[in-house]
Amino acid sequence: MKTQPNITRFVRATVAAATLSGFLLFAGTPALRAEDCRDRIVKADHKLHEAAAKHGWDSPEAATRRGELNAARAYCWDHGHRWWDEDGQRWHTERDWDEHDHDHQ
Repeated sequence: MKTQPNITRFVRATVAAATLSGFLLFAGTPALRAEDCRDRIVKADHKLHEAAAKHGWDSPEAATRRGELNAARAYCWDHGHRWWDEDGQRWHTERDWDEHDHDHQ
């Protein structure tokens, strides 16, 4: 009856592989979320600057893009309790953004 030790060894190896896979899957999740948040804010900030250059800082297009930037910051705050400051090139861990920081430049 050598099959019993082989089955036990197989079960142990399977459990170990599943545990390792789960750890590796969830270990990378915060980094991906942070990159997603940073990318959202960078994109919204870039679109705001483009709209302001094309239509002016007081235009309806810039106001729309300003709202999208604030929504991206709020998304990051809601999902990770931090937000990316594209102008300062740093993460903030307080909800301290000024919703009017891009009103006039």
